[in-house]
Amino acid sequence: MNDMMTTKAKRAARILRDDLAGTGVDITHSRALEIVAHQLGHRDWNTAAAVLDQSGHALDPSPTGMAHPVPVLRMLDERVAREFYVDYLGFVVEFEHRFEPGLPLYLRLRRDAFTLDLSEHHGDGTPGSVVWVPVVDVRALHRELHATTYSRLRPGIDDAAPGGPTLEAIDPFSNVIRFCQPAGRGKR
Repeated sequence: MNDMMTTKAKRAARILRDDLAGTGVDITHSRALEIVAHQLGHRDWNTAAAVLDQSGHALDPSPTGMAHPVPVLRMLDERVAREFYVDYLGFVVEFEHRFEPGLPLYLRLRRDAFTLDLSEHHGDGTPGSVVWVPVVDVRALHRELHATTYSRLRPGIDDAAPGGPTLEAIDPFSNVIRFCQPAGRGKR
């Protein structure tokens, strides 16, 4: 990995460790690097290192340093949220946080390169929000979702949707995730 990318990744891991230590959570530098890799959408640090070495700009995608945004959606029931996002949509929990037992939960979820935060905190997100997510093969996602045992939602594909074929999944809190296969991308 080139020196600039190594320095940025190590700095991000150090900041993460310092911030967590300030809240009483201690993690190793190795764990911090793994978390940084996950935040970049990679399976683990070794994968991230290989990609960063090839691209040279994954931590700094533009001259301004802006990266992918992370939408924050409101959830009202942790059990129901996990059933929908983890069991049905196939997300994994990256981290979860409560200031203390009994207080609202904040979850970070990931599936592939899609990172999503769910929050029980009042003021974080508004039920009924919409997140548009580009996908390579909306029909493969449709087949996958219909193969689950989740019976509360059986979305179809809208082939006439603006931008390309779209599968719309509405979570139990009225938030809408629009998985769209942009015109000209992926399989039809």
